Amino acid sequence: MNPFSMHLDNLASIKDDMVAFIEGHGIRRVPTHVGEDIPSILWEDEANPDSWKDFVETAKAAGATFITMSDEVLEKEDVELLIEEVQEQDYTIEESSSTSEIDEAQTLVSHIGKVGHLQLGFPHQGIMFLYETSTEWYDRYQQLLDSVGDLGNIVFEDDDEDDQP
Repeated sequence: MNPFSMHLDNLASIKDDMVAFIEGHGIRRVPTHVGEDIPSILWEDEANPDSWKDFVETAKAAGATFITMSDEVLEKEDVELLIEEVQEQDYTIEESSSTSEIDEAQTLVSHIGKVGHLQLGFPHQGIMFLYETSTEWYDRYQQLLDSVGDLGNIVFEDDDEDDQP
C-alpha cells in the first residue's frame, strides 16, 4: 500500500517538495523515466511517508551527482483512449465486469491534469536505485490499461495460433 495513496489524489505538492529538497542538497535533476529494461532496485519503505527524503539523502551519500525524476500526469486523451478501448473490448469479457470497468474508466475523468505517479532514481555501481509512489486512482488506471492490453494480447495470440501450419 502506498503511503500517499490513502491521503492524496494529486501528487503535485509532493513533487514540488521533492524538487526543493533535491535542489537543497545540491543535486541536479534529470527529467527522465527509468524503464523496466534498466537493472534497478526499488526502494521499499512504505511505512514512512517521507521515505523519499531518505532516498535523496542516500543518493547524496552514495555520491550521486544527479537524480532522475519523472511524473505521470493523467491527460484527457489517455482517459478517452482507455474508455474507448474498454468499450471496444466489452464483448470479450463478462457483461458485469465490462460495465464495471467502463464505469471505473469514466471516473478517471475527475483526475485529468493531476499527478498520479512519481519516480526518483540514481545510478550506483551499474544499478539504478528507484523510489516510486502513486495514487490509488493511478494504480487502478494502470490495472485497467493492463487488462485492456491483456485482452488485446489474448485475441492477437489466438490469431497467431490459427496461422500456424
